[in-house]
Amino acid sequence: MIRTKATRPWVRLLAVLALACALFAPGLAVTAGPAAAAPLAEKQADEWGFRGLLRDGEKKPVSGAAVEVRDGDTVVGTDTTDEKGRWEVIPVPGPGEYTIAIDTKAATGHFAGDFYEVEKELVDSPTTLPVLNVVVSTTESTQQVASFADRFAQRAVSGFNLGLLIAIAAIGLSLVFGTSRFTNFAHGESVTFGGLMGFVFAHLAGLPLLAAAAVATVLGAAFGYAQDVTLWRPLRRKGVSLVTLMIASIGISMAIRSLFQFFFGNAARGMTTESWGTVTIGPVVLPATSYASMGISIVVLVAIGVWLKYGRIGKATRAISNNTALAATSGVDVDRITRIVWTLSGALAALSGVLLGVFNQVSFDMGFNLLLLMFAGVILGGLGTAFGTLVGSIVVGVCTEILVLWIPADMKYVGGLAVLVIVLLVRPQGIFGRRERIG
Repeated sequence: MIRTKATRPWVRLLAVLALACALFAPGLAVTAGPAAAAPLAEKQADEWGFRGLLRDGEKKPVSGAAVEVRDGDTVVGTDTTDEKGRWEVIPVPGPGEYTIAIDTKAATGHFAGDFYEVEKELVDSPTTLPVLNVVVSTTESTQQVASFADRFAQRAVSGFNLGLLIAIAAIGLSLVFGTSRFTNFAHGESVTFGGLMGFVFAHLAGLPLLAAAAVATVLGAAFGYAQDVTLWRPLRRKGVSLVTLMIASIGISMAIRSLFQFFFGNAARGMTTESWGTVTIGPVVLPATSYASMGISIVVLVAIGVWLKYGRIGKATRAISNNTALAATSGVDVDRITRIVWTLSGALAALSGVLLGVFNQVSFDMGFNLLLLMFAGVILGGLGTAFGTLVGSIVVGVCTEILVLWIPADMKYVGGLAVLVIVLLVRPQGIFGRRERIG
């Protein structure tokens, strides 16, 4: 009998990575070269701007109004509202504070006031749109500026949306920590994988956005399953220490992110060409896709909560998180449940990546940029507690956005993490974590 050596874990992992890259390499490889990267970078710079809608006091569209975008005293772009009161994207050089000036003297059928100004800011961050949608309502005053209450409401809703996106990805990270007992720093790349798959099927293959999201989620589940089967389970069986596993996850994260960058390029791109328009609810103006994203996130999170509380596998997952040895002696198949958790974690991360790509844009490091906020949500809620992760993520998301009202937008992540530090000083185990006796 000829005996062959078992395939080493790192060989299996390379095979999985090669398969993942092959899924989207044909449509993206053309962007890897320098010649293709330059036009993409130029296109990305041109995507900053403002589009909007002008309405009168009765919420009827105002057509024929002249719209100007100013950077200080410099006019950077102009347009005129159409019969529906809309103006197209007025490009601006990049992020910063701008003034939108609207002259309604020549507006058709409009007699309430003649000049309006709105101060708006474009922020360069992974969770904000490069093109801002603006809705202006005319009044009898000569200037229309959003009140503090309106800006607070806008930021609070945007923060809630961001918190839900963080929660979907962070719950998978928390479940993996609860069952595998190590911190997976490569989890952000599962988020990026979902975003890239969504881009491939929605933008390149032309599938409807919801269908592309479903396909990306399934592929994300397969990606999570493959990670556990090819790498983490063999390492666990060899008794590798938790510190070694954590360091290995950092290396895997860097390797996968480099592959994404090689095939996808540095430029950020829109998830889809579909336009769902904007929805105005009181003072809050958001793209319709943001409201759809919040709805999907809430449904998914409620389903995960019900599964964990009442489902047989969900109960087994909680049992392993509480006490792995006791769960094993009670007849729970720890390996099987851990494998299911890794699969579920991959699916949730991929779905979060698709929604984040719709909310903002798709880039090779989008998951890595979100990783710190995911860890903040997990730690704030309590390590290994899915329900705590949900609450912690929403708190981080809302605080991150609301603090922009008082601090510079570039520092908003610092403000969110400062809230984390303050809470942990008062309650070190997190909001829903349990106190543990050491020694």
